[in-house]
Amino acid sequence: MRIRRKKWAEKELSEANFYIDNPEIGYIGTWKSRFKNPKNPIHIEIGCGKGIFISTLAKQNPDINYIAIDMIEAMLGLSKRNIEIAYENKNPENLLLIRANAEKILDIFDENDIIDRIYINFCNPWPKSKHNKRRLTHTRRLEDYKKFLNPKGEIYFKTDDDELFEASLEYFKEVGFKTVSKTYDLHKELIFEINIETEHEKMFIEQGIKIKAGIFKLV
Repeated sequence: MRIRRKKWAEKELSEANFYIDNPEIGYIGTWKSRFKNPKNPIHIEIGCGKGIFISTLAKQNPDINYIAIDMIEAMLGLSKRNIEIAYENKNPENLLLIRANAEKILDIFDENDIIDRIYINFCNPWPKSKHNKRRLTHTRRLEDYKKFLNPKGEIYFKTDDDELFEASLEYFKEVGFKTVSKTYDLHKELIFEINIETEHEKMFIEQGIKIKAGIFKLV
């Protein structure tokens, strides 16, 4: 998703106590200690966009620690503002916002971090075959996630793209994930405990596009 540069984003992010600009420096393997309640499980969203999904989820679940990840400054700036709205301008104790590239995620997390759940919502489908390896659900990425995902951990995935969904089902199977549940119409067949709509999801629903979703767990 293309988004215009936000001139205010850099300054506002630098002033936010819950934002980390260079998580690859000194954070790997120590994420639990970065939260007020380090014994709580950690869930992450890769590609958090405007942050509406993760801020809503984190506010509803104070007993879970969350890390929202994106690499675009403008998106991170919007996420920062939406987190502040969700938390009524109070500093969140169970949510961190970080700038990171998913392709270098092993510079951010390792086996000591023990992530219990990963959310991937409406990622770029990269439809051209020469770009498929850049998909967040590609086998290369999934192999990376396995290195820090709890052996009993899960990946929650949502997309509007039919081809990406079908390909992802094969990617998960290929690297040793089992499909716990899946649906080709999430709003007709709810497979999550609760479904928090992202800004993309609302747009696709308005266009009559069915949302595909799945829960995948390591075998």
